[in-house]
Amino acid sequence: MVDVTTIRRDVLTLPAAELGPSNPLPPLRPLDETHHVDEREREGLPRDMARQIGYEPLRSLLPERVRDGYGRTRAPREVEAIVIENDRLRATVLPGYGGRVVSLFHKPSDRELLYRNPVLQPADFALNGAWFSGGIEWNIGATGHSTLACAPLHAARVAAPDGGEMLRLWEWERLRDLPFQVDLWLPEGSDFLYVGVRVRNPHEKAAPLYWWSNTAVPEERRVLAPAEEAWHFGYERRLRRVPVPVCEGADRTYPPRGEHPADYFYEVPDGQRRWIAALDETGQGLVQTSTDGLRGRKLFVWGSGTGGRRWQEWLTEPGTGGYCEIQAGLARTQLEHLRLDAESEVAWLEAYGPLTADAETVHGTDWAAARSGVEERLQQVLPRGEFEAAYENWRASADTEPGEVLAVGSGWGALEVLRGDLKLPGTPFEEDTLGDAQAPWVELLRSGAFPEPRRVGPPGETLVARHWRDMLETAPAKPFTEYHLGVAQWHADDRAQAVRSWERALELAPSLWPLLRCLAVADQEAGNRERAADRYMDAFDDLCRERRDNKEAWTAATAALGREAITALLAARRTTDARSVWERLRPATRERGRFRLIEAELLLAEGDKDAARAVFDAGFEVADLREGAEAIGVLWSRITDEPLPARYDFRMRPPGSDGAG
Repeated sequence: MVDVTTIRRDVLTLPAAELGPSNPLPPLRPLDETHHVDEREREGLPRDMARQIGYEPLRSLLPERVRDGYGRTRAPREVEAIVIENDRLRATVLPGYGGRVVSLFHKPSDRELLYRNPVLQPADFALNGAWFSGGIEWNIGATGHSTLACAPLHAARVAAPDGGEMLRLWEWERLRDLPFQVDLWLPEGSDFLYVGVRVRNPHEKAAPLYWWSNTAVPEERRVLAPAEEAWHFGYERRLRRVPVPVCEGADRTYPPRGEHPADYFYEVPDGQRRWIAALDETGQGLVQTSTDGLRGRKLFVWGSGTGGRRWQEWLTEPGTGGYCEIQAGLARTQLEHLRLDAESEVAWLEAYGPLTADAETVHGTDWAAARSGVEERLQQVLPRGEFEAAYENWRASADTEPGEVLAVGSGWGALEVLRGDLKLPGTPFEEDTLGDAQAPWVELLRSGAFPEPRRVGPPGETLVARHWRDMLETAPAKPFTEYHLGVAQWHADDRAQAVRSWERALELAPSLWPLLRCLAVADQEAGNRERAADRYMDAFDDLCRERRDNKEAWTAATAALGREAITALLAARRTTDARSVWERLRPATRERGRFRLIEAELLLAEGDKDAARAVFDAGFEVADLREGAEAIGVLWSRITDEPLPARYDFRMRPPGSDGAG
């Protein structure tokens, strides 16, 4: 029996797919994001909601890169973990995967409170690609799953408000340039995991703010929240107010009772305690509550349709049971962004723990009685006043400097602290975390010149914030400087100037393909398909002449550029050129599921429908199939009138609805 709270390192061994390299091409295109409301649908929404939906939506992934190098071959792998434990609860955290709480085990009842995924399988659900399902995740940045879902965070021991220990996680969120921290601790003898969250804006201008804490729980539950109405959002991109619990003839608080994937954002009245619970047929399960700052509550369901069930299998293993998500956020819906004023911060406290309520009441037809029954039990096991006092105690210790370092995140925060001479008590971004990715930017900062690479290779990441763009504009106009400046100008929507920067760099650059690819994207965005196809062809030719070996960096660059080039060439109906690119891809690349799908499209463009059908019949898995994407079904319908095979059916929208493809 553990008498006091302990924090220790551990290692989990579980079937996992390797993350692989990030895509080396800067993401210049607008986000293909399914989670937004069409402008015509905003009429009639509450004023504050409509305003926040329109406030600073994310339009670019820069300076992040897309993480699409993973596959679906799983093998036993060791994953570093940190375990927080007292005599009641054991929480397991993965600092290398966004600080995900993958398990919350309640010892007295011998129950896992979360949906614990038995595998670690990346899928294309995060804003920048790789994400995995299960546990409790922390989403910051913009509408969608965080770019940090499969990235390392800094982690260290810190003195807890009650004198014990807590685990602090922190990082620099790069889409909005905001540092944040997540403090996790177990008060002595507590059945609840406490989570204190703080997001800071150290800059001299306001920034858009987004946060949602997402918790996966088994879907054979009833989900309860203190609301009589909700905002329903489906993949047809409509946001509409619906009653709770019964909507369109079914009780939607039971996740399996809907056919299609959907979000239900609960309309929690002002002054009402913020909570959400998922309880099984015996009235037992998990409850999440918070201080009032974390306003929103949401239920996400996969639905009972074939597409939703296929996604559930895709994200885990068949036969392991489905899940839903109960979530909590700063706004009423995930489609909104708030304003975080200059040099200010926002903070709140959350708690996660077991709850048992009367099963007959929980599952009765009296929704008001079910809600009040759960809230009464919550008040008994975690009184609201006591919890709010715990928040105040934590706020007093939020600046406490960390002790023993348990994990190290990226060096990007250290770079920003160095540039701005920022003071961020409690979240040290030390200079010794600076690495190779930050090195050229450190040199730009210190010398005023961006260094040219010593050897040829795919270019590194581009920083696009205004202060870095200003430094690039005043640096000596060398090829790599012009390349990065063009990317930063493109991000700032100064597209004409970006094109001029890339064209200037072409005159002296030893490596042409990164510039030609950027110019090809610019041509595509301008509607010039033919010139885009020409430039993609020239870029791929140059890359093939330049690549030095079969190592990861060159293989990733060849795959990424080849994929874009084939798509552009097929759009221009240049099938012979597309075939020539295909034949120069690495054999291992051509065997990947994404490229098998491309091969089928290429064969169809060449007029060989039977061969295209044979690719489907042989079977393939597109590891980085995007959430909401329908490319497989669209291509299948061009090949045959037969029903789409179940293994390829990932459709998330009702038939005939308009929305993202």
